[in-house]
Amino acid sequence: MAVPYERLGSAALLIILDPVKGGLVDANAVNEVTAAIRRMILGGELLPGQQIRQAQMAARLGVSRLPVREGLHQLMSDGLVSHQHNVGFTVSRLSREEFDQIYLMREVLEAQVLRTLRPAEPALLERLVELNSAIEAAGRTQDLSAARALNKEFHFAIFGLSPLGLVVAEIERIWAWAMPYQTVSLHDHGGRERILSEHAAIIEALRVGDHERLVTVMDDHRQGSEVQLGLLQARVQDRPA
Repeated sequence: MAVPYERLGSAALLIILDPVKGGLVDANAVNEVTAAIRRMILGGELLPGQQIRQAQMAARLGVSRLPVREGLHQLMSDGLVSHQHNVGFTVSRLSREEFDQIYLMREVLEAQVLRTLRPAEPALLERLVELNSAIEAAGRTQDLSAARALNKEFHFAIFGLSPLGLVVAEIERIWAWAMPYQTVSLHDHGGRERILSEHAAIIEALRVGDHERLVTVMDDHRQGSEVQLGLLQARVQDRPA
């Protein structure tokens, strides 16, 4: 829990009471550690089911174990990290049921957002074409972390045309749960080619302003990804932690 600011001249340092050890942790250090571990997970450096050892992570990031522990607890609340007795912290692995629920929520929420989009300006359409080309280039060089980030930017540039900001924020939270699987799946050449082709169809539906066509194309796009990622999820689930 947070405790009051300590004033050091004109600077303010927010400290957090560690719920386990009772020690005080610099909130800035916690935020930096949390962001670093999140990047490792979403970038595919830490894979679903992989154990995160606090001492090793602290040494790697050049901090004590306190901000690492607090950061891992924050990532647990995001659904990216799990904790099990006698095992410790691991990157979360989705069950088939959880995976199906994620895509059900995406289907419902994204359709509502797409139906409320304002018309896309030419500059945005041009930017989407550029992003799709950048995804292709990142895939050719096997920069999967960049491809994942560009793919997310593509989709959320579209969602950003909607006035339903709270719904878009919830979609972004749901996306994060499956993001580690998406990063790994971008390794597949056939999967990338499918994504690029479907992105082109999405851009065209936006260009002509056909919302129902856009919902249909996006549903097909999502279902193709769901099948591919579902196969990957099954392989990861069967692998020992």
